[in-house]
Amino acid sequence: LSAAGGDASFRRYFRLTLPDGNTQIVMDAPPDQEDSTPFVAIGQRWHAAGLPVPAIHASDLDAGFLLLDDLGDTPLQATFTDPARTEEHHHAALSLIAELQNRANPAALPAYDAALLGRELDLFPEWCLGRWLSLPVPDSWEALRGTLIERALEQPVVSVHRDFDAMNLMLHQQTLYMIDFQDAVAGPLSYDVISLLRGRYCRFSPDQFATFVSTFYQQARQEGRLTRSVSEAAFLAQCHAMATQRSLKVLGIFCRLTLRDSKQGYLARLPHFLTHLDDSLAALPEHGDFADWVRGVLRPAILQRLEASAP
Repeated sequence: LSAAGGDASFRRYFRLTLPDGNTQIVMDAPPDQEDSTPFVAIGQRWHAAGLPVPAIHASDLDAGFLLLDDLGDTPLQATFTDPARTEEHHHAALSLIAELQNRANPAALPAYDAALLGRELDLFPEWCLGRWLSLPVPDSWEALRGTLIERALEQPVVSVHRDFDAMNLMLHQQTLYMIDFQDAVAGPLSYDVISLLRGRYCRFSPDQFATFVSTFYQQARQEGRLTRSVSEAAFLAQCHAMATQRSLKVLGIFCRLTLRDSKQGYLARLPHFLTHLDDSLAALPEHGDFADWVRGVLRPAILQRLEASAP
């Protein structure tokens, strides 16, 4: 066995070299901290549907061990070496989202309903504003929160990976594989698109973002996941609202990972997602008051706190 990395959870991964020289991955997921049952159930269903996910060769859920395909050491972000390759691989990942939505039945997944959307949004005022910054919640919060939940629920329901970021996509033998899908839900069509395009490794201009969204929209129309009644402009607006929801959620989660779970390195990523939040709010002019508060209060507070805690 040799170490093969970890992630934001309590899971650890090891590469197992077999006597014949082939390798597999051992996932160590302590059962008192990580329930691997959803990972196994979803992985088996998606593998049976012909989706590119690691095969599960053995599992001992009581002990918290799984034996998986070894997909190598090339996460998608490792391919972002120049603008052309970055664009090419983002288009490939968008095609994989379409494949997931076409092949995986969302019926067996938990619902990404108003309650769950609200709990995720509320991570921001609880952990980022309250526990880390000691800032009051702005008056404009409740109106924005309601709009974001409404915009998410008006979209078609599909299978949602829920963390379709480049780090959870592995390039192996010229095929893009999905990992870390245990939190998958039945939810909004645009969610995984936003996880990808407003992830931790890239910032796209408004025109680039709109072009990617347009490509996905046209394919979704052709394949029947979106109907003629949803215009491209309306879908783009839904994407901006979804991106706002995810950015706020991430700001809360990164503070929680730091304060509650003693995970290192996440606070340094806050300015990147704060910029994503600015980009998303710019397309929601009806919530200009909240956008002004982000620029005038939240950003200075975050940057000041980061500077004060720097070694």
